[in-house]
Amino acid sequence: MTDGPIRVVVADDQTVVREGIVMLLGLLPGITVVGSAPDGEEALRLVAEHAPDVVLMDLRMPRCDGVEATRRIRAGHPGTEVVVLTTYADDDSLFSALQAGARGFLTKDAGAEEIARAVADVRSGAAGLSPQVQLRLLERLAGPAAAPEPAPVATEAAPEAVRRPSLPDGLTQREAEVLALIAAGLSNAEIAERLFVSPATVKTHINNLFAKTAVRDRAQAVAYAFRHGISDGS
Repeated sequence: MTDGPIRVVVADDQTVVREGIVMLLGLLPGITVVGSAPDGEEALRLVAEHAPDVVLMDLRMPRCDGVEATRRIRAGHPGTEVVVLTTYADDDSLFSALQAGARGFLTKDAGAEEIARAVADVRSGAAGLSPQVQLRLLERLAGPAAAPEPAPVATEAAPEAVRRPSLPDGLTQREAEVLALIAAGLSNAEIAERLFVSPATVKTHINNLFAKTAVRDRAQAVAYAFRHGISDGS
């Protein structure tokens, strides 16, 4: 992890909100605001100029919205992480932002401590999701109980194939279990304890499933798990 204060750019089209966030961050130890932007285009320019550690990104902005700006920042400046800070907490906004590469998602009722924690988490390589967002992800991953499908008739040729549903992208059953626990918000150590394996084994499973699913981080892994209906106990 980089030493020194976390360098942040704030992007929000509402002047009062933007200036308030800048002022709030200025009061927090270990954070330095290096620029503020009224839209996604200006945020991109500031990222190119200052190479900040984190962008606090609104979603609804003119010229270039937060999702597109996030996608372009992550593609062109992989050293800069994005934490979405928005009024809109609907599922489309949440998953669009995560799929674009955001590693954090907060609503604007978040307090200073929660914002500071999310910024520090994403700079250190973790996901910065609010407890409310994590709960929403879990609820969507669980989803309504589906009606059971008729069991297929087992054959001698492929008994294992009929016992387990097929998993996407060649994931093994164990990798799917690890992915579901990531989506449930568990750390590597907690996953290792849950599955009775070593943390090193968990890390190997995570590396393998990240490669197979082409996700870059835990936030995208959560979005992937949601899209494919992979949840704890599935």
